[in-house]
Amino acid sequence: MAHQVDRALDDLGNAMAMLRQAMRGVPARRQAFKANHDRMAREMARLTVAVTDARSVIEPEKKRRKR
Repeated sequence: MAHQVDRALDDLGNAMAMLRQAMRGVPARRQAFKANHDRMAREMARLTVAVTDARSVIEPEKKRRKR
């Protein structure tokens, strides 16, 4: 399970980097796009931190099966 969390976090980081690249040609003030983008990026950062913190609570599958 922890491996899946690591992969999901890596995918999220890659998606945010792709979004940053895609933003380069977009007018910043067009229909509040920049504000919506900033709000979404902030929430994604909060999610990333929460999932990273929760990773320590998730036990590896091998340990769970031994019980």
